[in-house]
Amino acid sequence: MVTPGGTIRMAGIGTAAPGPPIDNATLGKRMGMGPMWEQWVESFIGTKFRHLAVDLATGEQRHTLADLGEAAGRRALAAAGLDPSDVDLMVMGTAMPDKLMPTTLNEIADRLGIDGVPTFQLQSGCSGAVQALEVACHMLSAGAHRTALVLGGDVSAKLVDPDMDAGALPPAQLVNLVLFGDGAGAVVLTTEDGPGPLVRGVFTRLTGRNKAPGQTLDWFGGNRRFSGPPVTEDYKAIEAAVPVMAVSSLAEVLRRTGWGHSEVSFVLPPQLSGRMTAKIVAALGVPNAVEVSCVEETGNNGNALVYFQLERLLPRMAPGDRAVGVAIESSKWIESGFALEQR
Repeated sequence: MVTPGGTIRMAGIGTAAPGPPIDNATLGKRMGMGPMWEQWVESFIGTKFRHLAVDLATGEQRHTLADLGEAAGRRALAAAGLDPSDVDLMVMGTAMPDKLMPTTLNEIADRLGIDGVPTFQLQSGCSGAVQALEVACHMLSAGAHRTALVLGGDVSAKLVDPDMDAGALPPAQLVNLVLFGDGAGAVVLTTEDGPGPLVRGVFTRLTGRNKAPGQTLDWFGGNRRFSGPPVTEDYKAIEAAVPVMAVSSLAEVLRRTGWGHSEVSFVLPPQLSGRMTAKIVAALGVPNAVEVSCVEETGNNGNALVYFQLERLLPRMAPGDRAVGVAIESSKWIESGFALEQR
């Protein structure tokens, strides 16, 4: 776990979501689902809206991850009162980059006019947002850099065939249609003094030895024999494991910061779905903490979720407030967490 020896603060946050929010009725109608669709989604999943990078009517991709990352990066820099020329480090976490090469992060850097700086793109599920924060904090703590633009995001809609017969899918596969949305987020970390909460710690750790993946995403190239189904998910395994891993992650953050459960002012829980998030928050045992969640409105947009939560958190933090965030990667089971404190 990185506990910055110097002062690293979050100076600005920005997010980007593609197009207007899509409600369950609209999605169900496009996928040919019957009248019980909305009731099933509400009772089993709890997600009400999501943003998709494709046009539901045509299946055409309207936004790339680079598009969204550029917009989020510009908003984060504007919120921090900085220019792209002030950035001397970039890190990004994503499970679904636009291409294998060039990296999406380097495309975003090019669009922002950033050059001559180290760039690191990390491949991971939802914990990739925190992994990117950890890498940036390590490098800022070393003293070689002053200002990092850290990004996270995913565009999962490209994995879904809008012409599929969704009514023929089993519930385990229907979950993916409902859960996921698209988006990107960015945060400016800097060692320079100014407003914004201090990063008191950030950690990630792999816990997946000898465990089957909870989720897989495949690449599709010219030789389809190298590929399997685009998405597989063991939602029951995820439902069982993530709350336990979230409790473990929170305990690790509190152990390393020396904070007690009752001292947490805000909690940013894992955002699997509306229903699952409520269960996780109850298990975390932070009685005085205000929950900061967004998954009901954004869908599970992967590595963007932490940034959408931070966008809701930062304006609410008053001097002395402490916030703890947790993200869990369920493909090969990674725990992660971070701590912020407003001066």
